[in-house]
Amino acid sequence: MKAVAVTPGTPNSVHLEDIPMPSLDQFPKGNGVLVKVLKVGVDATDKEINEALYGGSPPGDKHLVLGHESFGIVQEVGPNVTRIKPGDYVTATVRRPGGSIYDQIGTYDMTSEETYYERGINLLHGYLTEYFADEEDYIVKVPVGLKHLHVLMEPMSCAAKAIHQVYEVQRRMKVWRPEVAWVMGAGQIGLLSTLVLKLRGLQVYTIARAPGPHLKSEIVEGLEATYVSSRETDLEELVKKTGRPQLIVDATGSSRMAFEAMKYLGHNGVLAWTSITGANVMHELPTDKLNIEWVLGNKLLLGSVNANREHFELGIRDLALGDVTYPGVLEKILTNPVDGLDNYKEMMRLLVEDSSALKVFVNVAEG
Repeated sequence: MKAVAVTPGTPNSVHLEDIPMPSLDQFPKGNGVLVKVLKVGVDATDKEINEALYGGSPPGDKHLVLGHESFGIVQEVGPNVTRIKPGDYVTATVRRPGGSIYDQIGTYDMTSEETYYERGINLLHGYLTEYFADEEDYIVKVPVGLKHLHVLMEPMSCAAKAIHQVYEVQRRMKVWRPEVAWVMGAGQIGLLSTLVLKLRGLQVYTIARAPGPHLKSEIVEGLEATYVSSRETDLEELVKKTGRPQLIVDATGSSRMAFEAMKYLGHNGVLAWTSITGANVMHELPTDKLNIEWVLGNKLLLGSVNANREHFELGIRDLALGDVTYPGVLEKILTNPVDGLDNYKEMMRLLVEDSSALKVFVNVAEG
């Protein structure tokens, strides 16, 4: 069967690869699930893997099948599968466990090992193919009423996890009720983080460069948050207007902006980084000032990588609530469909060249 793959370490090597059809026979415990792929989302991670900035092939293979944002329909299940049945719509988690204690208790997204396993990213093949199979533990059911949001399940899990982790660590405060949040960046993670924070009742300011009106500002306003153009509004001026935010989520993809956000966080606040930056950018910061402000202000910096099953389920619940609360808004994120695996060059062109492509996804099959 066909798959879109790269040769890790070789820039711009994206190509079609013929790979074997998966089988439930590879799951001797009877817990396998065979999924027909319907749609796969792609993002900057896939672009950067194709640029050879990171990514590794599974042992024994020279290629890596791309795609970590899956949506499909179950075709067959093993005899010991209990939560999933044929005909269910599903997504799948990205990380897989290594050997640490965190991996073994289901929090494989928090591994303490240097080597990590991620489908479509590192050491495991991804979902940009016709069928995939996996253990039931890594397959997450998607309600039929959310099928129109399909590939948003994985990015939503990342937003849900980051904000859930913020509240988890802030148990240290005994009482922590943030009122103002900033979301830096209005890509898919930024917009979905805006949704999660609005559902928690915060005043949310979503900050991006380009002045509105445009699609991103329309989505932010549709979520009843406030869109701010950093080209039009100096962030120091925004602080005077909103007060210092108690929570900032950085989803810019810019290490400069990720560090700049440190200057604006309020006392007892949390700055959550969700971006991955694969370049080698250098940037100057007022480190003495930040040092004293962060120590005296009990401020916290939190890094959040992709999610485990719990966060997928949290994200799906928030998507369901958000879709009812703000009808018709979330599907606007799904901007650029590409028909068929054969059109992988157009897929990559959109990721590389089209700055207006908010969410690129491949229509693999009907279902």
